[in-house]
Amino acid sequence: QDRERREFELAELHSLERKFLSAQQWKTDDRAHAKWEHYLSCDGSPDPTVLQEINTFMSLWREDQNEDIQLVMEKGEQVLNLIEKLQFILLDTPPNEITEKETVQYQESILELQNLLHQKYNGATEHLLKVTSMYEDSDTGNMQAVIKDKNVTFCIWANLKKKARFKNHIFYDTQHGFDLPKSLAMSSVAVRILHTYYDHVSPLWLHCQSVPKLEVLDSKELTQHSKDNVEEPEEEEKTVRKEPNMPTEEETCSDGRKSISFKENSNSIADINETEEEIEKKSEILDIPSQGIRLVFMCSITKEETNEKEEAITDENIVDLQQFVPVGGVYHIDVLQLPPQVKQIKDWSMVELLDVGLEAYPYPPEEAEDATHPPLQITLRLLDNVMYFEDPVIARWDPAGQQWRTDGISNIMYETQEKSITFEMGAFYTIALLQDAHLNMPYQAWELRPTGTDEALLIVTTVFATIQIQIKGNQCMLSSVLVEEKDVLSHVTGKWISPVDLRAVLKKAGVNIFPGEYSYKYVSVNKKAAVAEIRAYQQMALVASAFAFAWSKWNLEAGQEQVVFKVSEHLQADSVIDKDWSLYMFNGQKAQKLKITETSEAFSEELEEDSEFHSTLYHMLKDFASKEAIDKVETASFLFIDVVYQLLLATRVLTYS
Repeated sequence: QDRERREFELAELHSLERKFLSAQQWKTDDRAHAKWEHYLSCDGSPDPTVLQEINTFMSLWREDQNEDIQLVMEKGEQVLNLIEKLQFILLDTPPNEITEKETVQYQESILELQNLLHQKYNGATEHLLKVTSMYEDSDTGNMQAVIKDKNVTFCIWANLKKKARFKNHIFYDTQHGFDLPKSLAMSSVAVRILHTYYDHVSPLWLHCQSVPKLEVLDSKELTQHSKDNVEEPEEEEKTVRKEPNMPTEEETCSDGRKSISFKENSNSIADINETEEEIEKKSEILDIPSQGIRLVFMCSITKEETNEKEEAITDENIVDLQQFVPVGGVYHIDVLQLPPQVKQIKDWSMVELLDVGLEAYPYPPEEAEDATHPPLQITLRLLDNVMYFEDPVIARWDPAGQQWRTDGISNIMYETQEKSITFEMGAFYTIALLQDAHLNMPYQAWELRPTGTDEALLIVTTVFATIQIQIKGNQCMLSSVLVEEKDVLSHVTGKWISPVDLRAVLKKAGVNIFPGEYSYKYVSVNKKAAVAEIRAYQQMALVASAFAFAWSKWNLEAGQEQVVFKVSEHLQADSVIDKDWSLYMFNGQKAQKLKITETSEAFSEELEEDSEFHSTLYHMLKDFASKEAIDKVETASFLFIDVVYQLLLATRVLTYS
């Protein structure tokens, strides 16, 4: 019976799946509309995707000699917005809508904007250090200033009196502080702790890791793609197994960092007139409707199934950025040569101008590298709007090796209650506090339930937190993050944003529920076949307007080839009652309702009485659904379906739970 009706069921499913195509087309049109609106606005801000405009913007700012720190910070906010726009485009644009040349151009623009912004911060610091008298501390006679906005904090101290008893200092506005070696306390130096709440130091690939995307193809290209994949499976496999975070093109920027272009890998195939035998042979490859939808997704799903040996980090002091990520921004800690000071002669202010710019003070002294020099002590007050679930790892940036390292830092003391960290280091470094990216994985439970017309709630429960995400139309909103039954991160909750922006917001706040490409190496997961997992997310999204889904303990017992989850028809906004849940099993090609319940003693694939197999999850649910539920599924907005699908792909709840 299943084989007889398979063709009909797949055709009906494919008709529903056209909503994915509609969503993709809507987003393409929306991007074009936004570009046109920007052009019409003529507000003076450049379009970061237009090379001529962004180059002109950067050239004009380089030539601008005004180094007032407030003006620099205001302009810096505009620069950060331009960088965010470019990063969003790189993450959100389907591969068929962006060329490799454009990708490289956007990445280079990001690095140049980052570079220019830091140069301007240095210029503003130098300007401040020439007018230290404006910020002189009445108690010590030294200069101390804290200047901040929502993106950056400058903590600057100038040693004007050169007295040994003033070798330590706490910036009361921020609670950052330092204790200098005596030799520096007697020198003409300044100390700057520049805290950027963003990370412009780590390699660019760390910020450009995307999740699976839908790509639109015309029928001719789709047919050719299918043919190529069928005839050359070995070549397809080689493509999938490439290291995606290895550079395909490199160009060195002025600060020594490399501009890196990455090609995204795919492992997809069109389902065109496939026989049952062909489908069985290609159990590791996706079949997608012939209407012209192709899934392009990162190797986070397929890399697990390769046996290639990957290059391991042998130096234990090098931070593995696949496992640990900077959280809470970056702290640039510098000791600087104090520039010539302004002198007042009658009504004139005079200052000696040097061409060298902001100069670092050598510590330890270069001429005595073999001699031992006392370390300096640093205290940093951590941000309140960032979650550190464990003691953070302190690392320093190594410009030569282009990596974060943990050596050179000692005597670390972390005060959990005060949210401060104190440590010693032998030289002045750029510092980051890193956290294990997989602290919240595997998830303890998850639930997705509809709460209204084209509205739903996704709840992910981890060891440390419970994250609730509302979905409505083409947007989502972080509604709450509960840690030990307390609401946290109130500064980012309650705002309607895109799924891409939601990922960025949560990661920046230290709450990562989005597995990366190599997360399977660091988390004990129940590995699932790509065909089962991807198709399950697709079909769950298609019916999410009328059906609730949730975690089942039997998913662990079901093996790699199939997934098990709880399902309930749900047309109300309240929670699902335990007795309303039923268990379903799906392998991408066959769906069935199970006889067992969540409280059964052992796993069994035995079918529920009066039920049978179906080729799709949609038709399996249709057997037991009300007409109202099916009507709701058929009339659901394509934008709502797309957002649900994006979030399921991003969290990968069927594998990482």
